[in-house]
Amino acid sequence: MALVYRPMMQLSGILFSLLGWVLSCLTTYLPQWKNLNLELNELEIWTMGLWQACVVQEEGGMQCKDFDSFLALPPELRISRILMFFSNGLGLLGLLLSGFGLDCLKTGERQQEQKKRLLLFGGMLFWISGITAIVPVSWVAHSTVQEFWDENIPDIVPRWDFGEALFVGWLAGFCLILGGSLLNCTICSTEVHPSSIHYAVAEQQDQCQHLETETRP
Repeated sequence: MALVYRPMMQLSGILFSLLGWVLSCLTTYLPQWKNLNLELNELEIWTMGLWQACVVQEEGGMQCKDFDSFLALPPELRISRILMFFSNGLGLLGLLLSGFGLDCLKTGERQQEQKKRLLLFGGMLFWISGITAIVPVSWVAHSTVQEFWDENIPDIVPRWDFGEALFVGWLAGFCLILGGSLLNCTICSTEVHPSSIHYAVAEQQDQCQHLETETRP
């Protein structure tokens, strides 16, 4: 089926992918992957990210301390660092490749097959980037739920809870997958050029005029 609005779908795919890539980069450096509220001191909130742990005080603002060793981190945080870097790199590469494959770009108009391959490859990179962004945040969320409901931990011990970065990471993965899907959907469609539309309209007008002349007494 021919799609007249194919460039609009491509632009929407690029915008969703760009939004997902920005959110993925933001998720990587946000320190709010886990939150901890202390019942003894409700004015302090501890947060933990991939790079540092912070304490938020009502009067003193936020104070953060970087982790001393990569190997000292929990396994889910170590793997999350690698996967988020992988996601950010693939997202950037997907933006570059798919950008050169857009129909609105005048460069390479005679090389449509190569532009389709760039769009296809860029869309696949967005898919992989979205999956590699969803996996680490889901892993950290799963481990947080397991620790929260662990019966071996006494009730008086504070429990970690979901941080805002997890929700940003899920949204980033969804936007990347959606953007890649929109780009790949445009590859299966047939581009409708303005010249062919004008030709079809002119031909229809000629047919209508021919019918009018035949029906006149």
